[in-house]
Parts: sequence; C-alpha cells; structure tokens
Amino acid sequence: MSGGLRLPAPDRVLSSRTGYTRETWLAVADQLLGSLVPWFTDNGAQVRLPGRGSWSGADCDGLEGFARSFLLAAFRIAAGDAEERLIERYARGLVAGAAGDWPRLTPCSQQMVEAAAIAVGLHESRAWLWDRLDDREQTHVVDWLSGFVGSRTWDNNWRLFQVVGEQFLASVGAPYSQDDIDAGLDRIEDWYVGDGWYSDGPGQNFDHYIGWAMHLYPGLWTRMAGPSADGRLAIYRERLHRFLEDAVHLTGTDGAPIHFGRSLCYRMATAAPYWMGALLDATPLTPGQTRRLCSGTLRHFIDHGVPDERGLLTLGWHHHFLPTTQPYSGPGSPYWASKGFLGLLLPADHAIWTDREAALPLDDHDQVRPMPAPGFLIQSTQHDGLVRLLNHGSDHNAEGDAHYSRLAYSTRTGPELTDDAIDNTITTGERRSIQRIAVTDRSAASWWEAGDARIEVAGVVHGRIEVRCVLVDGAEGIVRHGGYAVAGEDLPEAVVDDVWAQATRVDRLTSVMVGLHGYHRADVRRGLDTNAFGPHSATPYLEAQHHGEGPQVLVSAVVLSGDTVWPKALAESIVVTVDGPRVTLRFADGTTADVQLGEEVGDGGSAPVASAPA
Repeated sequence: MSGGLRLPAPDRVLSSRTGYTRETWLAVADQLLGSLVPWFTDNGAQVRLPGRGSWSGADCDGLEGFARSFLLAAFRIAAGDAEERLIERYARGLVAGAAGDWPRLTPCSQQMVEAAAIAVGLHESRAWLWDRLDDREQTHVVDWLSGFVGSRTWDNNWRLFQVVGEQFLASVGAPYSQDDIDAGLDRIEDWYVGDGWYSDGPGQNFDHYIGWAMHLYPGLWTRMAGPSADGRLAIYRERLHRFLEDAVHLTGTDGAPIHFGRSLCYRMATAAPYWMGALLDATPLTPGQTRRLCSGTLRHFIDHGVPDERGLLTLGWHHHFLPTTQPYSGPGSPYWASKGFLGLLLPADHAIWTDREAALPLDDHDQVRPMPAPGFLIQSTQHDGLVRLLNHGSDHNAEGDAHYSRLAYSTRTGPELTDDAIDNTITTGERRSIQRIAVTDRSAASWWEAGDARIEVAGVVHGRIEVRCVLVDGAEGIVRHGGYAVAGEDLPEAVVDDVWAQATRVDRLTSVMVGLHGYHRADVRRGLDTNAFGPHSATPYLEAQHHGEGPQVLVSAVVLSGDTVWPKALAESIVVTVDGPRVTLRFADGTTADVQLGEEVGDGGSAPVASAPA
C-alpha cells in the first residue's frame, strides 16, 4: 500500500530499478479515476472536489475536475480493457456539460484550458466514446467547443489550446478556422530559442511547461491532424529529440523532478515529454530508459504519499501545501498529472513496456550539463542522485516569484515561501529581471539590478560543490547570502561556526554555506510551515558588511549533499585568490577556474568564467 494505492507486486526482472510495469500504471490510473466517483455531480458534468477554489469560480473548477480527469480516462480507455462504466460515466457527463452545465468558452477564459483537454481526450478515445454518441449529443459537444473559433487566448502556451480544440472540430467535419490553427502554430515559432527549447510566451519563461505544454501539444496536434501535419511534424520531432537530450538531466535518480517553476501541483505531468518522444519516435532515450525515468517519477510521488488517503491529488507537492500553488489553481488542477500517463497510448507489446529498464546517465556517473538556451547549468551527483539547477536565465517576466528568482533549485529542496526568505538569494534586493552573461561547460553567470545596487553572480561547479563569486556594487549595509533550504517532518540539525553554517535533515540531506572571501559571519535561519518539503526548515547563510564604497567581491562554497559534509575541510580544500574583480580558484584535485567579474557580456562578447585543469 503506497500513497493510498494498492499496487501490483514489483517486477524486479523487467524493472530492476523501479519495480513498476505497465500493470502498475494501469492500476494507478484505475484507482485515481475510481476515487473521483463520489465527487461527480448528479448529472456527471462536473467533478467538485474538496479544497480551496480557484479565481475562476466553482462552476469552472467543477469543469476542470471533469476535463482533466477525462484526459486520464481517455488514456486509460485507449489502453484497452477499461470498465464500461468508466466510459459511460464520462460520456454521460460530457453530454450534460456541453448541453448547458459548463460555462461557455469566452476569450481568455479558463474554460479554454479545459476544453483542450476534452478535445484531446475525445480524439484519443474516439472509437470508444465519440463514435458512440448520437447526432444530437455530438452536436452539443461541437457547439460548446466551437467557442474556440475566431476567439482570443492569452499569448503563451494557451495558443495551443485553441490549436488542438479546433483541430478536433476539423476532424469531425465541424466548422473551424484553419487561420486560427496556423496562427497558433506560427506563434510558437517566435518563442523557439534553440537547442530544443521554447519560452512559454514572450520573455524568459523556462520551466516544466516547456515539456508538458510547448512540446506536448504540438505532438498531440500532429496525431489529430494526420498527414496534413507532415510539414511541421519533422520540425517538432527534431526539436523534441534535442530537448530530451537536455531534459533527461532534470530528474533525480529517485525520480524526483526539479522543484522549480509554477504549477508544481501537476507533479507526474513532468513525464509527458518523455512519453511523447516515444510516441513520435523522437527521443534519444532507449525504451528501457524512458520507462525507467517515467516510472521513477510516478514511484517518487507515490512513495511520498501521493495521492492522499482519500485517493485524491491535492494542491501541493508531496502533501497538501497551498503556498506552492498559484491563485488560478483549484481543487481539480492537480489532475493535469493526467499528462504523465500519456504512455498508456503505447500498446502493451511496445518496447517501452517489454524492454528491461535501462540506466540513465546519472545512474552511472556525475553529470554537469550546460543549457545555454534557457540559461541553466545542471549539476548532478551520482552518489546521492541529486540534481541541482543553477538558474541564470529564467525569470518568468520578472515577477519576482520565489519559484523563479532563486539562484538554484534541486530535486530534494524547495524555496522558502516568505517575504524575508534568504535561501539561494542575496538580500540586497529582489532578483527579478535576470540579465544573462554566460553559461559554459562548468559555470554560469548573470546579473540583475535591485534599486541602486547591481549584483553579479558567477557559479563554478566542481563535483558537489558550487563556488559562488559575487560582485556587489551600490548596496550599503548587511549583505546576506543563503544556501539551499532543507525541510522535513523533523527539525533539521543546525551547526554554526564563524564563517560556515550547515543544516542537516534526519535523512542526512545537508545544506552548507562556507565563506571563502569577504564574509564575516554565518548562521542558520529556521522556518515553520514555509516549505513544500515539510513543516520544519532551515537555511544556512553568510553575512558581509558592505559600505557602498565601490564594488565588493564575495566568494562562498555552496553544497547540497545527501551525505556528510565537513565544512572546515571543505574550506581548506579550495584556494581563493582575489585581485580586484578577478577571482582565481584552485580545488583539491588541482583543477583551477578563473572568474572575471564586472564584465557585461553581449553578442560577440567573451564569457567571464573559464575553467581548466591544472
């Protein structure tokens, strides 16, 4: 019994790393869908789940509960051997909702999001559901979906909701606008930034939406459009293949996705692009690697209590935690996790299900992966399975959201969600608009302005260590610089010395900050109910005094590790030389790195950070 679920016995021959098979995925889907039955309205058109409502209102929240779970139902139905009552339940609700129980589609309304889920679900379950509806029932559904035609959406991934919605209308011979479809698909071309990465709309919007929306919906559209999609299909396949070369590095060996960006309550939806790669034959991963990764993610959440004891997906991460959600999220929102079950569209005899699980890169070796397109540097360690994302490029339109503004994120930590948080921040001012400098093989750098201050940070990675070189110009007073916040059910242990501090969870997950140059004090700040990973949290941090008299260089070692860290030995293992804005680092194995701060790099400029072995 895991996360309120009854699972088949693990198969350690076929799935040596996770134990999960296709039967596991089917069992989880069946139980998630079965747990929703008590929450359907009498006519079946809405699923009104308990919990905080969204800003869209109760009727739209009920539609959301129906539509997002219908996507899961459609994948389960298409997988074969689904119970007839499941098909009947959603067919009945579909007709009742489209006939008048659902809010109509209006420009930029939340209903558009849910209508896209219904359109995709109808396409993928067409033979079992749509084809069984009579003419009157089909007309009701077409009339409701026709609200897409000629309408307006928000200028981001929402453009793709209109694309798939109208493509379904086209597929059933209903009126639609080819101009709408072409305009939506043409618009995402403006946001393609290379290396398989899109931005989710204008700006620097890089997060899980790139996988579960910007790559997912074009792939789904090609399945709906058939041969007419051939001209774009080759492009989408090439881009998805390239994206997955990076994305495989965004999940820990325990299956945990990086806790970064918005809509984190969608959880297992992070598996969607890997399944899509298999569906489109557009992946660098073997079938065994794909299932190992996706099953690892499913198992991660189940092992951490998802779904809850009622069998429901809640607003949170491992448990119900509202601060990590957005106002647009209601009690049905977490069922976008349905996207993570896309693999059920692959037949039972597909190699995805029949091949043995295979190792991923991090299963075998430490990984450092520069991703210049989104401005990320990924630092992963095999011994503890941890993935850390150094963020020097994604600011989500400079909104100052804690899920974008931090210097780093990981698969086992989340940001502190308070106004005065110091984890992975520099407290001279809020980090909003990130100005990129460079991402190289082992380093990344950026700068930003906060009031009258300019702050530049260059991170150099070496094993589990990140050395952060900071240039502060224009600020006056105490500068605080925090490391990763660790959180759990129990109070993390804190140990503090003059220029280092560490916080350790009972499972040995340890966060350390060591001052190497310019800092004069260290401490640990504790939090209560401020972190998605548990009620008790602790953040090690350093302090420096800045008098506002010209630029000041600060250097620290930042470590997040799944095993013991000795801060004093860590400090002694790194030799730091500071000459004005130039920092030279020498690590214990003889590797050196030169960091030149204070140089804004534009087109044609040279990177300020260069690493080389001694």
